[in-house]
Amino acid sequence: MKQFKIKTPFRYIINTVLIAILWTVITLVVSGAGLKGEYYRGILITIGINIILATSLNIVCGYLGQLPLGHAGFMAVGAYAGAIFMKSTPAAQLLRAGNNAAVIPYIIIAVIISALVAGLFGLLIGIPALRLKGDYLAIITLGFGEIIRVVLTNIDSVLGFKFTYGASGLARIPKFTSLNVIFIFTVICLFLIHVFMKSRHGRAVLSIRDNEIAAESVGINTTFYKTSAFVFSAMLAGVAGCLYAGYIGSLYPSTFKFMKSIEILVMVVLGGMGSMLGSVISAVVLTALPEMLRSFSDYRMVAYSLALVLMMLFRPKGLMGTYDFSMGNTIENIVARIRGGKAKAAKGKKEVKA
Repeated sequence: MKQFKIKTPFRYIINTVLIAILWTVITLVVSGAGLKGEYYRGILITIGINIILATSLNIVCGYLGQLPLGHAGFMAVGAYAGAIFMKSTPAAQLLRAGNNAAVIPYIIIAVIISALVAGLFGLLIGIPALRLKGDYLAIITLGFGEIIRVVLTNIDSVLGFKFTYGASGLARIPKFTSLNVIFIFTVICLFLIHVFMKSRHGRAVLSIRDNEIAAESVGINTTFYKTSAFVFSAMLAGVAGCLYAGYIGSLYPSTFKFMKSIEILVMVVLGGMGSMLGSVISAVVLTALPEMLRSFSDYRMVAYSLALVLMMLFRPKGLMGTYDFSMGNTIENIVARIRGGKAKAAKGKKEVKA
């Protein structure tokens, strides 16, 4: 019996339909929430930002097999780059006038600038840092992340004019990050990660994770692919930072401390290192859980921490391990089981007749 296979174009059509259904459900829930709609909208925007951060860090931690601890630094660079650009445009006046369509080109340019600036920092940090492994890589990337935060705090006194506004914060940033914007960019980022990992470049990255010496022995340029994955991860973190700046409306260097990197890393580890779906689910749960426990304000952080401990005890490989969901594969498996069941039934009937 010929095996049922769904061609790649149809797989993309299926995924597009699922995304449209998800967007419809989210819109209906938020619009039907009444006074709580704005509150739910804020939570969903935060979830989208955390999904981009978690899945981008998963490129280096899960797919490449390295352990960087400076992801918040790339987020900070992207946030400040995008915010400074948006403050120099008439985006604020256009948003106040309700002309949201005219702001779209500025948003796209801001996101691209944030990605490029964060990617440049990722390149500068990645080339020397990725020569190290394990704890040493974690320490050096942690140091670079803290350097970025300190520079953002003190660069104004060096330049002699107001640029990042130091510890007092960069305020009056146009609030351009709506639920529509965050949903679109989250889908785009996930699509880019998926395409990258399914390409030959993604397979090269996975081979480096499995056995770097063997990968190098068959001609894979390990330095190039390790740096490429690191830069790609940093660029997506910069995108998340830009969207964060457009949602909060003000930036402070203290937001991007060491614990922010740890918070993102926890999402990756709990979801499963190497599973994009796991990072998505973990980002959703770990963002929504503190809000769900807000009524237990005295104990919610205890419950949150206990949930993390229990997760690591019973699922040490994370929620999803290295599994990645594919609707196309799921449909193929269902069809194969149905055909297999029918074949067994037909065989049973023949045996009974015989």
